[in-house]
Amino acid sequence: MTTEAGIVARVAELEQAFGDPTDPANPVGFARLLEADEARELPESAEKLLDGLVFNAEFVPAHLGGRLERIDTLVRVVRQAFRRDITLGLGYGVTSFMAAVNVWTAGSAAQQRRLADLLLDGGKASVAYHELAHGNDFLRNEFRATPDGSGFRLRGAKQVINNAHRAQAWLLFSRTSDAPGSRSHSVLMVEPGQVDRERLRVLPRYETVGVRGCTLSGLEFDDCEVPGGTLVGEQGQGVELALRSFQITRSAVPGMALGAADTGLRTVVRFAVGRQLYRRSVMEIPHARGVLTGAFLDLLICDSFSLAGTRAVHLLPEQTSVYGAAVKYLVPRVLTEVMNELSVVLGARFYVRDGEFGVFQKHLRDLPVLSLGHAGSAACQATIIPQLPRLAKRSWFRDAPAPAELFRPRADLPAIPFDRLTLASGQDGLSASLVTALDELPSGTPQEQAVQGLALRLVDELHGLREASLGLSSADRTSLARPHSFALADRYAVLLAASSVLGVWRQARVGGDAFLADPSWTAAALHRLVRRLGWRPPALPAGCEERVHEELLRRFHEGRSYDLYDTPLTG
Repeated sequence: MTTEAGIVARVAELEQAFGDPTDPANPVGFARLLEADEARELPESAEKLLDGLVFNAEFVPAHLGGRLERIDTLVRVVRQAFRRDITLGLGYGVTSFMAAVNVWTAGSAAQQRRLADLLLDGGKASVAYHELAHGNDFLRNEFRATPDGSGFRLRGAKQVINNAHRAQAWLLFSRTSDAPGSRSHSVLMVEPGQVDRERLRVLPRYETVGVRGCTLSGLEFDDCEVPGGTLVGEQGQGVELALRSFQITRSAVPGMALGAADTGLRTVVRFAVGRQLYRRSVMEIPHARGVLTGAFLDLLICDSFSLAGTRAVHLLPEQTSVYGAAVKYLVPRVLTEVMNELSVVLGARFYVRDGEFGVFQKHLRDLPVLSLGHAGSAACQATIIPQLPRLAKRSWFRDAPAPAELFRPRADLPAIPFDRLTLASGQDGLSASLVTALDELPSGTPQEQAVQGLALRLVDELHGLREASLGLSSADRTSLARPHSFALADRYAVLLAASSVLGVWRQARVGGDAFLADPSWTAAALHRLVRRLGWRPPALPAGCEERVHEELLRRFHEGRSYDLYDTPLTG
């Protein structure tokens, strides 16, 4: 198993290879990345750099020759690419990871070996869930893989596929039966060399506002025969396999994207420190100072929630369905809000598309893309809503708390239990950690007392959520539910994030980063989350926000990341 020292070394290797992103002479710096974005293409120099680092190995399990052992480590490493360019992170590798998880979860040994070899050789894989006519409604998909005895015949089109034109493998979500219900679809892994190219057409590229360098197109098959060995898992297992795979990708991708928001915050801090207005720096203006401090807190909240979500894949795999959906719903939403709030501080420079501040508007355009697609906000809420009544009845205020290791960023983890991922659970150890913490929280300082009072308010909110969830009608437990149900899913995600923040702080107090062990950031973070729930909590004790602001400036001047890891950066 890779040690913490090995992980730190890998992150440092990537950071050093990318170099100072603000250096205009850097071939993979912000200037070159922005040029590629204007040209609507992936930066060739950056792709070559990642090829040389065998970046695809991050997405391949260790027993198949790659580096994938832990989902939280994957996030930590890939975050370095997203820190530079979301388009690069998605277009180079994460799309391949989204496809590959289906094979790591249910593929045969031969399929796993084949895909691992393709990726380790620098190849790409694409996943095709979507059909524009049906959106996230998988059961209505019309693309067909009709069994014909020895294999399948592919008919129909799949749209909005990233890297469809250059992938060495396509994971195709396909209708294999006309019978109603969830057993009518399957997943196939098809390689371009397995199809008659005369019966395949790559559809025209879709132009996008965000991630403009990603090539989103589609595939159209005309009665195209493929071997039976392309079937991943069992026939009729497609919906189950997709939902199990989502648990991993939904947990992981938001944490990767935090790197882009980190760059956004760093860009605006640089502006605020250096820009003079009314005979003082922008940083001295109370509103700007408050926005920047709040943005830092939001990044810590998001990373705490991402940490719990990714480590839950290993430690609480039966509960990951709801956690993954909640992370994927809330984290991109908060990161987008952070960038919008920061844009106000940046002022007119927010509109600049090149130069020192050009990367900010690029990240602002790219981040919302992560809230779209098969793992979009509404789809994630639709995963959470049906589980709320069951959790309210069986779990909340009854379950044992999550293990302490869930909240320890650098602690070891068992192997990824792909076979233990389940579609729904009646347990919720993460919420239980919030409830049990009340009896164990210290209260010696004003900051600790603030944490205790805010935690009590959050537990009261969980009581209210439980009552509301138990009262949901059958109709309001489906994806066609009234807005009230979607609001409950939002409240639940915020409570899970709050529990994650408390857990990270409590474990840091046992032994960890000195700043994370300080109750000041925890009180300030919980204060933001309680306000997000619509409450007006008492003012924070003196010194809480000042302590967070001091840390914000320390990390800026010392070149450290704005996440839980306080990672050294090149620029």
